[in-house]
Amino acid sequence: MESQEKVRTKVKRKLGIDQKRLINSFQYAFQGIVQAYKGEQNLKIHTLMAILVILFGFLLKISTGEWIACLILIGLVIMAEFMNTAIEYVVDLASPSIHPLAKAAKDTASAGVLMMAIISAIIGGIIFLPKIIEVLGGPLW
Repeated sequence: MESQEKVRTKVKRKLGIDQKRLINSFQYAFQGIVQAYKGEQNLKIHTLMAILVILFGFLLKISTGEWIACLILIGLVIMAEFMNTAIEYVVDLASPSIHPLAKAAKDTASAGVLMMAIISAIIGGIIFLPKIIEVLGGPLW
């Protein structure tokens, strides 16, 4: 009979899973989250907006489909902000001095986040404005 360790080793090889690498990858990801929140003001703003959307979602009893849309959009905006932050770090590393292409790369990454935030705000308005108007007792005009 094979020892448990030999069986584990065989299973790891067949599945291609290295537990230590897997645990390390999660630790590195969490370190990235902490690093980004320490240095990125816009990430904090997007997170605050996400919390407000979730709060208003509960208060205004949005539908399951509306929840799905909101959560996907929250995820996309936060993900875009993390990607923008990563691009900024890499550009700063590759081009410590001011360079027009470095600026263009950083500005373009930032524009991607802005576009995602604007689209999310528009969709949020479509979801939330009718409910807010209803709560306030009808149209204000």
